[in-house]
Amino acid sequence: MGIIPAMSKKFVFLAILVAIAAAGIYLYFNFRRSSARTAQVFDWFRDPSSRPELMMTAGTRCGDAPFIFPTDGLIGFIWDDSFRPGHRHTGIDIFAGTEVGVTPVVAAYSGYLTRQSDWKSTVIIRVPDDPLQARRQIWVYYTHMADAQGNPLISSEFPTGTAEVYVEAGTFLGYQGNYSGDPSNPVGVHLHISVVKDNGLGNFKNELMIKNTYDPSSYFGLPLNANINPDTIPVCE
Repeated sequence: MGIIPAMSKKFVFLAILVAIAAAGIYLYFNFRRSSARTAQVFDWFRDPSSRPELMMTAGTRCGDAPFIFPTDGLIGFIWDDSFRPGHRHTGIDIFAGTEVGVTPVVAAYSGYLTRQSDWKSTVIIRVPDDPLQARRQIWVYYTHMADAQGNPLISSEFPTGTAEVYVEAGTFLGYQGNYSGDPSNPVGVHLHISVVKDNGLGNFKNELMIKNTYDPSSYFGLPLNANINPDTIPVCE
């Protein structure tokens, strides 16, 4: 009778060891993957004027990429970066190094803009024909365009409740902000942009989950996938 509990304890102990090892491997590979880039980004935060060669300019097109760059700034974090446990970054973060409400954001590609009634800092643009795959619909999501208190920095052309307004690439959308949803804990001033999958019913999927987004590298002509570019800050050649 005493052997079974002892064996059970042994298996439980082994299961715990396996779980710890798996978690350790996950953290090692995910944090190690982006640690060099993260270090560069934090160095730049201390002195944004220190690395002008890393700054991108709004309207820039890298090679023959379909999207133009949507704002001025440094690409700090890219698709599938992991900078906290359990997190997989769904797009790219572009930091201007300026104050809130100073750096303009423009549409990276033409499409139909929507701003839902409860969106303080966000717009999304429906692209009926994905330039990388004909007859596939995609959505381009832009956020953090509000100050820490949630006061919008989005163009007055797109008030809350805006639906399906056509905009050309280069259309002014708003300004970079630092809205996080928590006024006491704002993010750094930046734009987050991601390419979101359609749900097959004419709407966008949940942008917070990486499986619902596309690798933006080919859209911008830049190495924006952390699995392929583990340590450098992307810039146009």
